[in-house]
Amino acid sequence: MFGLNPTQRLLAASSAIALTLAASPATAQTPGGEQSAPAQPGARTSVYDAAFFAQFAPANALDIVRRVPGFAVEDSNGEVRGFAGAAGNVVFNGARPSSKSDSLQTILMRIPARRVIRVEVGPGDLYGSDYSGKSQVLNVILSAEGGVDGNVTLKATRLYTGRVIPNLEASALIRRGSSSFNLAAANGNHDYVEEGFDEVFALPSRTLVEHRDKVNVIHPHDPYVSASWGMEIAPDRAVHLNGRYAPSTLKLFQTNRVTPVGGPVRDDRLVQDYTPTAYELGGDISRPLARGTVKLVVLGNRRDRETYDASFNRIGGETVGGFEQLSKSRYDEALGRLSWTRGALLGFAVETGAEAAYNRLENETSLFVLGPAGARTPIDLPIDQAVVDEVRTESYVNAGRALGKTLRLDARLAYETSSLEVSGDAQAQRSLAFFKPGVTLDWKPKGGWHAQLIARRSVAQLNFFDFVSNAELSVGRVNGGNAELEPQRSWETRLTIEHPVLGRGLVKLELGHDLVSKLQDRILTADGFDAPGNLGTGTRNFARITLDAPLDSIGLKGFNFRTDNTFQKTRVRDPLSGETRGWSGFWPSYDLYAELRRDVGKTAVGASIGDRDQITFFRTDEIDSNFNHGPFVNVFAEYRPDPRTTLRLDLDNALDSTGNRRRFFFDPNRSAPTPFAEEYRSRANHLQLTLTLRRGFGSGAAQKG
Repeated sequence: MFGLNPTQRLLAASSAIALTLAASPATAQTPGGEQSAPAQPGARTSVYDAAFFAQFAPANALDIVRRVPGFAVEDSNGEVRGFAGAAGNVVFNGARPSSKSDSLQTILMRIPARRVIRVEVGPGDLYGSDYSGKSQVLNVILSAEGGVDGNVTLKATRLYTGRVIPNLEASALIRRGSSSFNLAAANGNHDYVEEGFDEVFALPSRTLVEHRDKVNVIHPHDPYVSASWGMEIAPDRAVHLNGRYAPSTLKLFQTNRVTPVGGPVRDDRLVQDYTPTAYELGGDISRPLARGTVKLVVLGNRRDRETYDASFNRIGGETVGGFEQLSKSRYDEALGRLSWTRGALLGFAVETGAEAAYNRLENETSLFVLGPAGARTPIDLPIDQAVVDEVRTESYVNAGRALGKTLRLDARLAYETSSLEVSGDAQAQRSLAFFKPGVTLDWKPKGGWHAQLIARRSVAQLNFFDFVSNAELSVGRVNGGNAELEPQRSWETRLTIEHPVLGRGLVKLELGHDLVSKLQDRILTADGFDAPGNLGTGTRNFARITLDAPLDSIGLKGFNFRTDNTFQKTRVRDPLSGETRGWSGFWPSYDLYAELRRDVGKTAVGASIGDRDQITFFRTDEIDSNFNHGPFVNVFAEYRPDPRTTLRLDLDNALDSTGNRRRFFFDPNRSAPTPFAEEYRSRANHLQLTLTLRRGFGSGAAQKG
């Protein structure tokens, strides 16, 4: 079926499988009691004090950050190797968190709102090399006041089936002198159920071949326990330690009633059982050196993962075919980083440093075809056992200075090296080296205008799992591994312009252009498998418009409107069809979001709506598109009986929209002018109700209550 190699035909034959702040001039104290470092001349920040957010009655720092005009959290990426590329766009008292595994949203949720004195939004170069080239970085200034503060959040989500999913998370921040302790834990229960159908058609006549009715019961559990300690005497005298343990599981059970045209009805099943476990331990120490600050960061993390996938074709309760796949992997990372910063050196603010990281992935995958009564026959994948080792370094220097009262220039030069070796079923060894320059021009004249121009070179990181092969039983296909894959390189340009509107609101326009060489997409291997690979040169152009508008000034008391919309176009020449097309992956041509809320006294109500264009993957033998059937709408109501307590009701997917998928298949690949088969999928979670009770505790909560 589908005219591909024997292994792909075996998988495709199992057609039953599917899953698918008004500005404040005040200066704050850092946790050590020292004043936070002021913004560098010519790179001024926009400052929002705690009073700016009072109308929203925030419970934690995440609630505050979400209400900052024109700002959206760009979360850290714990999957990135090394430390430099894993930064998001939020810092705390001017410093980056030393953890990689904890997301920024998780860290912000742990900080009680009372501990936030103010937030500052400024250009990335203001906050160090990790943020060089980011148009906006938000600095959360925390109080040095002693005591204990925390939050407990209890959630109950009712699924359309009537099942109620409980969730509990808690965090505590303890301050004693110059030391602070942060403890957090959650059960991470995110169970859900989705139902829908698949239909397969023969083309060009679009004759129905098969209909499938499916129900997926999915149990993603992501519990974690984390702890951190910090001693912050001054910005140049600090120590931090952090640890995290996350024993996750993911289980899926799918029932699949398959009705082929002209064939026997089947009662198929799909089972997935994944057990990823993550560990992290790290820390940093800062000390004064040569009228500057030297900082050492060390970190180690490990991720173990075992997976079991099975699809069973069943007729009359008996297994007549299917597949099983087992995999086991371990990923280890150890890194160290040494940096030195000085606020004034020959008229420049300077930072220089270097980091080194060792990364290793061990992976073993076994795939079997099932015969009658469950008999197993192994299938040899092209790269099913592999070990990937990498030693990676990055050295850099940043320098910036004011060119006048309203203009600032920052420049960066980084040098990255990677020595990589693949062993096992494939043998590959190579060394890569890249210069990564960047320059930022920041202009903040009178009248509230702020403009920023950024030009930089970036180099993407390779995903080690792209070197190994695996089968996707839920969609009936094999992903080949490619040990010769190279990272794509980009020259990126960004222009950002913003201006206040309606008093404390903000409108922001960001324009961008990317020129990418060795664009990573999908290629056809010599063995006939679809695999990650490098194409030629690609381009991306985009515009992002953000508006935060308080509507009090036009007579709508307590109303706030926010919209965030991105329009983009990606282009690359397709090696199979010879035509120009968009990039594979998460690059929709438009992504729209709008929110309207009203906060009055102890209550708040609101609604949000989001929609986007389809997301398309151009595989060698198919075009796979995901899209929404209508926009997704969420509605909420919130009641705050006292400053310590919040009761909130959320209605998710109020319009009962569905997620859909359409796949067109080509034989032998997309060089064929027309597809020979089409598969259409529809999935629905239906309406979900979530009741959330959030309660603050501790000395700060008691004072506010």
